[in-house]
Amino acid sequence: MKLQFLGASQVVTGSMYLLTTETKKILVDCGMFQGSPELERLNERAFSFDPATIDYLILTHAHIDHSGRIPKLVKDGFSGRILTTKATYDLSKLMLLDSAHIQEADIQWENQKRARAGKPMREPLYTTADAEQSLRYFEGSLYDQKIEADEEVTLRFQDAGHILGSSVLELWVTEKGHTTKLAFSGDLGMPNRPLLRNFSKIQEADYIIVESTYGHTTHPPLEDASKRLIQIINDTVSKGGTVIIPSFAVSRTQELIYTLNQYYENGEMEQFMKIPIYVDSPMAVSATEIYARNASCFNEETRQLILSGDDPFQFENLFYVRDQAESQRLNTYEFPKVIISASGMCTAGRIRHHLKHNLWKAKNSVIFVGYQAEGTLGRKLKEGHSIVSILGETIKVEAQIYSIDGFSGHADQPTLLSWLRGFQKKPQRVFVVHGEPTQAHALAEAIEKDLKWKVSIPDLGYEATLAEGAKSTEGRWLDPVRKREILEKELQAVYMQFDSLTHKTRQILDDKTLKKDYEAIHSRLLELQQQLLNLNLLLGK
Repeated sequence: MKLQFLGASQVVTGSMYLLTTETKKILVDCGMFQGSPELERLNERAFSFDPATIDYLILTHAHIDHSGRIPKLVKDGFSGRILTTKATYDLSKLMLLDSAHIQEADIQWENQKRARAGKPMREPLYTTADAEQSLRYFEGSLYDQKIEADEEVTLRFQDAGHILGSSVLELWVTEKGHTTKLAFSGDLGMPNRPLLRNFSKIQEADYIIVESTYGHTTHPPLEDASKRLIQIINDTVSKGGTVIIPSFAVSRTQELIYTLNQYYENGEMEQFMKIPIYVDSPMAVSATEIYARNASCFNEETRQLILSGDDPFQFENLFYVRDQAESQRLNTYEFPKVIISASGMCTAGRIRHHLKHNLWKAKNSVIFVGYQAEGTLGRKLKEGHSIVSILGETIKVEAQIYSIDGFSGHADQPTLLSWLRGFQKKPQRVFVVHGEPTQAHALAEAIEKDLKWKVSIPDLGYEATLAEGAKSTEGRWLDPVRKREILEKELQAVYMQFDSLTHKTRQILDDKTLKKDYEAIHSRLLELQQQLLNLNLLLGK
């Protein structure tokens, strides 16, 4: 059994991992590289495998750096099953079609320039038709359902607390009669955040693949970040300025709306009740509607709020903007306002127009509330560039630039270590991925120091041979964190069981003839639970 790292290796974007056995090929995520031109050119390369040979694609969540090359995969021959959560499927329909539109628009603009220069035309990475075709292969399931894809492959999605539908993946793969379990963290969220539940902890796995976006960072408390946000709005508005917030259309925008709603309703923004807040992103507006339709993924506080009749995505002076002409008019308004717009890294979308019209005015402010990849306009502004190029124009940066890390949707180092400590059995090896080198190495060193586990930071394209027996095959590890001898004996494997199961249920689980029936009944109960919650939400409104 081999695991190849085809993306998000010592970088944050392009997540993709290929697991190969004698009879199966399983892809985990198929993300787009984002950031510098060098990184984005990787999207155009042919896949290092034949897409037609992939049996399953398992998608941890809908963010484009995890899902963005799925239409290209289908275009190039994939026709297998795409397994994910129901909420991720709902968001993927929105995000992949939007991504296709961007591909088509960008290549049309580029081809106009190439035609004038007498250069050959180019084709988009994929089209809207390709994206629509890819959606036909999706199969959505609920959290905690054990899915037997076939006799050799079983998986389960657990809540990752990152965005709606985001998952920690448990994957059991059998080869030559031996079953190996892998746990992919996906992108883990911070605990106790607005809207979503906390991430689930996994008890055991032979191999762990963990993200490290903020592997060298400790985030400030969310309460401090929220107060800082309001303070900046306060200061900017008192000068008659506009606040521009580049925000990811999915998750971050909904969290900001929820946070601002709390301040409005608690009277803490009373002096600014007349200040309009515009959510100017068609995708963000649609994503917010999808959030509202998947309330079963919300935490208890948010569910109780909805059941009480309070819609967290609506409040006085909040306006959703879909129409392009209305979006353009926002930059003609002289009164103070807040504009939340995508994309979060300022690489596409309406945010570039708002920055072009507002960056050169000293009374305005720009607030970054999320990760900015290397090479992006957002990263340049965050790093203090005084001159930037936007939509072909040179813009002098006079506005105040702020960065509030407390809103991050990614777990910081203490949180990542807390998630790893939930494993009750020492894994054979941990692979640290989805982080720039400084972040990845810091997390790897912390894992070695605190947990004394074997850790590797694979390079892009590296193929690891996974053990078939009780002991790990050392093999050749690229760019390893220093190796240490681990003398502790392996902890005895503990079969995963739900805490709520009774002694009688455990006896049923031990009876192999009834186990399959139990899994089917359990999955049906989960579906009924979601249906009941959704009905209650509708009745509550």
